[in-house]
Amino acid sequence: MDHRSHMLSDFQRRFWVSLVITLPILILSPSIQRGLHIEQAMKFRGQSYVLLALSSVVYIYDGRPFLAGMFRELRKLRPGMMTLVGLAISIAYIYSAAVVFGLAGDVLFWELATLIDIMLLGHWLEMRSVMGASSALQKLVELLPEEAHRLEAGGEIEDVPLESLHAGDMVLVRPGEKIPVDGKIVKGETSVDLSLLTGESNPLRREPGDELVGGAINGEGAVEMTIEKTGADTYISQVIETVRRAQESRSRSQDLADRAAFVLTLIAIIGGAATLATWMALGYSFQFGITRAVAVMVITCPHALGLAVPLVVAVSTAISARRGVLIRDRSAFEHSRLIRVVVFDKTGTLTKGSFEVTDVISLESERTEDEILRLAAGVESGSEHTIARAVVNEALKRGLDVRRAEDFSAIPGRGAKGVIEGREMLVASPGYLRQMGLEISESRLERARKEGETVVYLLDREQPIGAIMLADVIREESREAVRDLQASGIRCMMMTGDSKTAAQRVSRELGLTDFFAEVLPQEKSQRIKELQDRGFVVAMVGDGINDAPALVQADVGIAIGAGTDVAIESADIVLARNDPRDVVQVIELGRETYRKMAQNLAWATGYNFFAIPLAAGVLYPVGVTLSPAVGAILMSISTIIVALNAKWLKPPARLGDARKVTFA
Repeated sequence: MDHRSHMLSDFQRRFWVSLVITLPILILSPSIQRGLHIEQAMKFRGQSYVLLALSSVVYIYDGRPFLAGMFRELRKLRPGMMTLVGLAISIAYIYSAAVVFGLAGDVLFWELATLIDIMLLGHWLEMRSVMGASSALQKLVELLPEEAHRLEAGGEIEDVPLESLHAGDMVLVRPGEKIPVDGKIVKGETSVDLSLLTGESNPLRREPGDELVGGAINGEGAVEMTIEKTGADTYISQVIETVRRAQESRSRSQDLADRAAFVLTLIAIIGGAATLATWMALGYSFQFGITRAVAVMVITCPHALGLAVPLVVAVSTAISARRGVLIRDRSAFEHSRLIRVVVFDKTGTLTKGSFEVTDVISLESERTEDEILRLAAGVESGSEHTIARAVVNEALKRGLDVRRAEDFSAIPGRGAKGVIEGREMLVASPGYLRQMGLEISESRLERARKEGETVVYLLDREQPIGAIMLADVIREESREAVRDLQASGIRCMMMTGDSKTAAQRVSRELGLTDFFAEVLPQEKSQRIKELQDRGFVVAMVGDGINDAPALVQADVGIAIGAGTDVAIESADIVLARNDPRDVVQVIELGRETYRKMAQNLAWATGYNFFAIPLAAGVLYPVGVTLSPAVGAILMSISTIIVALNAKWLKPPARLGDARKVTFA
């Protein structure tokens, strides 16, 4: 940012210097004086030398960026935009200086000066656009406060800069303040707003032992936290580094733009030489021919082409990062527009990854379903098992009076038991009932078994009195994500290590095209390859851990629900939120990004088809010509259009809950 800021100031300063000197150059130029009929009134001794001196300042000082760029490109044997501008202004200057010292012809000093003016203005505006596109990195840095309230051993509070903090330090975060660095709450409770970091729109409750992320906004409670990560290890630093690498990475579209720019450079040089030779062969003056040649070289400058892709890359990467979507591989992101199949991991991606109660059955007419749930929750309240927690949570959700069982004990692999209201209650698995020789026939239980749901029974003194059905519940966001993907012509599939019956239930409820069940982690990549062998461009969406082989094999690997774990090496794209709808938005953003690149490439090259012939003078017989200065204006306008088109890239409305985030 400092380097670009310096370049911006440099182009701005050179532009104003050149513009001020251009005014007397225009007044002293013979062709301008003749056109205004003031040649005799303005003529004085040594006029041509004064004009040469002023033009030399413009050429040497204000033209220096283009001359230096020309030499750099020629040393690398990669002539480009700077080579064309450098050649154009050098030819105009050397020819005009020769005229001052006796060569027959008219000087081109005013064309030289105005050309440099326009080029400097174009670069100045370009750098402002680049600064605007890349300022997202600076905005990410600004999410962190400048100071933190460090708690000293004696209880004193000292305000210190962030760079003074070390792992293990204790920090106080007051209500409404930004959390300074990554750490863990030691004392206090609060809610935390992560919307500017991960796009999570709802404030999250945080208690002692919970993690806090630097840059998030503390809610209503003051908390004391211990620092765990500083510097490059923090979430913000990892995001900034990921964005920087992505913005600087090469892409397929950039390679295409570079090849096109090289071809345009050759066309400009050859076309300029051919233009000069043609007009001189037709009997026109060298001055006329060289003016046309300079115009051709200037208007063919692939300046806009050099910005066509990088600016779109910078804007799209920054937009994504501010919404919790980190693009680690630019080529894969661009490839997302071709995706035809999205394969989702089931647990934790399409489903919540935790059990929830789906139904409760009373097997005795005198007992209600709520009573069955209350008694079962009383037994399970002493257990930390996932099924036990689901039963207790459902009872609390219904507002039931749950009383912890006495004499609680777990039955390994079978369930748990305890005494409630003086009666021994047992929550057991179907295997326990089979072991006891008990068999229960009930239509809802049969349906639950076919759906692959988990069933536990409540027994009163070894007699079944109720049953509770649980399942890994499908996210509502998953339904919307699958529906939107299918509406855009993308097939949705699921891959899971769960049983076929459980997979069938989820697949049927979501309306998936197909599913793979009972797949071991090492087999997942093979399933992806089978789809690719059928000609599909495949995206894999998983949690980035046991799905790593499949994420690597897929054309586009998307790690979902990463939270603050940025460094998921197997994924091309990392989603901080655990929301499958963001997959839809990523694909839409990929398509829109590619569309912007295509528009920029088309504009940056297309206008040359009519501009080059005009610059060469094909319409000169009917009185239409383009001077080098006008050519520079057209070239600069095309550059500005490309820059504005890139900045007009807008994210899908829901990406990272963009309604909650303002991106400038």
